Amino acid sequence: MQFDLDTYREILDTLTRNKSRSFLTGFGVFWGVFMLVALMGGGKGVKELLDQTFEGFATNSAIIWAQPTTKAYKGFAKGRRWNMVYNDVERLKEQVPELDKVAPLLQSASGTAVFGDRKSTVSPQGATPDYQHIEEPKMYYGRYLNAMDMAQCRKVCVIGKKVYKDLFPGGGDPCGKSIRIDSIYYSIVGVDYNMSNAVSFGGDAGTSVVVPITLMQKTYNRGNAVDVIAVTGRTGVLMSTLAPRIRSTIGRTHSIDPTDEQGIMVFNTEVLFQLLDNMFQGVNFLIWLVGLGTLLAGAIGVSNIMMVTVRERTTEIGIRRAIGATPRMILSQIIAESIVLTLVAGMSGILFAVAILQMLELANTEDGILAAHFQVDFWTAILCAVIIAAMGVLAGLAPASRAMSIKPVDAMRDE
Repeated sequence: MQFDLDTYREILDTLTRNKSRSFLTGFGVFWGVFMLVALMGGGKGVKELLDQTFEGFATNSAIIWAQPTTKAYKGFAKGRRWNMVYNDVERLKEQVPELDKVAPLLQSASGTAVFGDRKSTVSPQGATPDYQHIEEPKMYYGRYLNAMDMAQCRKVCVIGKKVYKDLFPGGGDPCGKSIRIDSIYYSIVGVDYNMSNAVSFGGDAGTSVVVPITLMQKTYNRGNAVDVIAVTGRTGVLMSTLAPRIRSTIGRTHSIDPTDEQGIMVFNTEVLFQLLDNMFQGVNFLIWLVGLGTLLAGAIGVSNIMMVTVRERTTEIGIRRAIGATPRMILSQIIAESIVLTLVAGMSGILFAVAILQMLELANTEDGILAAHFQVDFWTAILCAVIIAAMGVLAGLAPASRAMSIKPVDAMRDE
């Protein structure tokens, strides 16, 4: 035990003999590890934030809406405006059986919701209960719309997060309370905290007020019109293969060329999610490339400094060899010094990166809810520590090899 203690004291004395050189050498390793851990944690957090933008939205879904036609068809000139109708929902269910859910959506111009003396700008939307399978709500209070709301045209609504914050700043469960929108009173049945804005309709998701579509058709005098139809495919079905059949089904009814991709817009969200996954695969590759490259540069710096240290200690090493030190002892001494230097600098880099990532998490916490996890997990930190130790061994090999090649007689003559 005394031998081990003396050994580590000697290593510490050697490294602190030239504090400035040891600090600058270790800083290269410190910065490399910090960059690697910070980039990994930062990339993870950014991915979670982007995932929240699409949170709850079905990955095997498609959005259909009407636009002016771009092709002449059956005597109709191009540029004709048209609208989808509620019957298109039933046609899609019958003629495209590979579809799992088909949910129509109605939109209205922005209005103002009033509760007591408080107001909030809202985006009214009419939906069916099936829409929750396309864009899954994050219910903070209450429930989503159900079949009875649809059948009885109940004057109920589900409000978004921003609307809830504006109308009920004191918090608490608002379910059962009534708000007024465009001179019509609605009873609140739920609060949706889903703030996804990547694929949203009629404005910010936080300002949405969702009511039964059957009620909206009557109160806003929309008749049988439908603004958007959202669909999901059954398990194993690619939406890209269904897009032509969807256009054909709708086009036959409205006398539109089934090949008119601009007239009948079918936005396939699979492409969007695939693009996101591919982007972050590239980002993760760049993170490891930059982090490991910086760490390797730091390890090369450690190796160079250790070579200088060995050259300065030529006489000392020669005396050690003369009094009985074996090459293995010299080898272990030099490698141990390299490992200690890299580990101390590397662990400092990990701790500093963890502190920075923790501050990022605190900055992304609202109402006690963490928006994204920037912190790296325990095993990632362990992996970084193993990489640091391996870099220390590799950095010490060349200097240790040179130290082993020193002959006692030549070393004693060295000035």
